[in-house]
Order: sequence, then structure tokens, then C-alpha cells
Amino acid sequence: MPDPSALTPDLLQRIRERAPGYDERNAFFAEDLDELRAAGYLAPRGLSAASDDQRLLAAHAPATALGLTMHLVWMGVARDLLATGDASLQWVLDDAERGELFAFAISEAGNDRVMSDSLTRVERAESGWAFTGTKIFTTLSPAWTRLGVLGRHDPADGSEPSIVHGFLTRESGGEAAGVTITPDWNTLGMRATQSHTTRLEGAVVRDEHVARVLPVGPSGDAFTLAIAANFHTLIASVYAGIADRALELAVESAERRTSLRAGGSPQAHDPDLRWRIADAALALDALAPQLRAVARDRDQGVDRGARWFRDLAGLKHRSVETARHVVDQAMRVAGGGAYRATSELSRLQRDVLAGIYHPSDTEAVHATVAADLLGPLP
Repeated sequence: MPDPSALTPDLLQRIRERAPGYDERNAFFAEDLDELRAAGYLAPRGLSAASDDQRLLAAHAPATALGLTMHLVWMGVARDLLATGDASLQWVLDDAERGELFAFAISEAGNDRVMSDSLTRVERAESGWAFTGTKIFTTLSPAWTRLGVLGRHDPADGSEPSIVHGFLTRESGGEAAGVTITPDWNTLGMRATQSHTTRLEGAVVRDEHVARVLPVGPSGDAFTLAIAANFHTLIASVYAGIADRALELAVESAERRTSLRAGGSPQAHDPDLRWRIADAALALDALAPQLRAVARDRDQGVDRGARWFRDLAGLKHRSVETARHVVDQAMRVAGGGAYRATSELSRLQRDVLAGIYHPSDTEAVHATVAADLLGPLP
């Protein structure tokens, strides 16, 4: 277990101070990573603890928190499987204890089936599987040493295709055979994640690093559910943290700024601004119980059955939409100064927009909920 004091006030303050520089330079959060690793932040822990930590970290540096979500998801997946008696990913926990950094290479341009199918092709190779395809949004590109990938295998004998899940390896700061990283991350927000495009050309996942071989299509396998649970919950925690900070900045602004129209009184006395701040707080208050309940039930092994996928997708969606609303209200409260590129709220406004692009997107969330209520489309 990590030291419960890993996110000390001094460490969080240093991380907050570095965040605008990473954003301005479009640079990876290397110093944050070094300090957080030394503090034990990358160690596995329960989902409730990881969620709380990520929410707090995101309130200080959203891109740093989002980047480390990818590593913490794999820690959660390995822990969840182990809790059910499946030790197939024990090696993931062992590698993490030795300092390895885990990331995801899942997303592909044009693949809206995300994990249930893939445009990356997989062929059997000597002592492993060879992956060929292009992955986008590979967060932690400058630093990962273990990369979770998936691809589609179509057997030559015409039998049913499958999705192969596994991990590529590289040494710290080095290269991996068959892996080319294009440093093309130049985005509106979440810039410090440095989520570059990754080209796989016969990159081999060794047999001992294969996590699952599953049929093409939606899967209720414990591995798939564990990814969904940890990913959606920790992503939701990051955006809740952005909302926490935006609300805090809105309150600070209202207390600091004055109104000539009101005879120099603080804008905190303005009924309209008070309403906006209260409206943002009410939205954020409503999110907190949902986030806590999902994390708690996963930690306690509660079986929500097929409902899990609806609840997890809904949590991510609600967190992102709530955070966008809170940041918008904060921008309106703070006035024109928040529109400057150097404003922290301006950066939060850009960072929060990234949430609409993470799986599950809005359309997929509504399709999942509709399927749960009405059954699948014919």
C-alpha cells in the first residue's frame, strides 16, 4: 500500500506550480512523475482510495492525474482479478512494484467499437503474438515501459476471429521492437499527457504477457469488466477534481473582486453570482455519492451483474458533464480575466473538454443505457 501521506500539501503545491509550464511548453510531466513515483503514488490500492487520490491530484494538475490514470487502471485490473482468485496478472503488480510504468494503446482512428473489435491485426509469432496497426491517444508515450494493447486475430482456417489482449515491453527511456512513436500531441487541453500516435509493425507480445484472448464483440469477461470499472471510475474522479478546483476558484474570485455598481462591495454579495456558484456546487454535490458508491461496491465485490456497464458508463458521463457545467459557471463568475491564456480557469476550460473524447462517448453511453432498459437493437 502507498504511504497515506503520499499527496502531501508541499508535493501538491509543487505539482500545481509546474502545471501551467507543462501546458505552455506542451511538455510531458516528467518532474511530477519522478516525485509521485518516489512518494509511492504508483503503487496499487483499492479503487476508493485511488479515486480519492486522483480527484485530489486532478484539482492540482489535471493532465498529470489523467496521465497516471492509465497506470492506475492496470493496477486496479490486476487487483480485481486477483481478488476473484485469478492470478494471471500477478506479474503486472510485481512489475509495478519494481517501478515499471503501465499505459494503454487501445484507441484507433475509425474504430468506434473500442474494445470489442480492432483495426489492428494480430498474427501468431514465435513464442507470442505480432501486432500491426496504428494506435492513437497513447497517454504516457514518453515514459511507459509496459503498454497494454489489443488487436484482432482472423485465423487462416476461417474459424471465429478473436481479440488478443496483452502487453508490450520496453526499457525505461528506450525503444521497443516494432513500435514507432510519433510525437504529434499538440492539442487544446490535457497537453502534458503527451498522448502520441503509436505505430505497431509486427510488435510482439510474448505469451507470458497475454492477458486474454476473447471473441470479437461485447464481452462480460471479468477482465473486460475490470478495465471498464477502473477506467470509468478513475476518469470520473479526474473530472470531479477539475470541478472541485473550478468551484474553489469561482469562490475566490467572487470574494476578491468588487463591484462599482454596488458601491465597491465584493461580488460575493451579488445575488446572480451567488446563484451561479450555488448552482455549480449543487451539481458537484450530486456527483459525489454516485462516485463513492461505485468505487465502494467494486472494492467490496458487489455483483451488479450486467447493470455494471450501464452504471460505469453513466458515472463517467455524469462526471464529465458536471465538470463542464461547473467550469462554465466558474468562468462566468470570474469574468473576463478568466479568458486570458495565463488564467488557471482558462486552462481548466480547455482540459475539461477532453472528457467528451474518452470512452464511453455520449452516444455510446446512451446506447448502453437504452440497451439495458429496452434490450439490444435487432
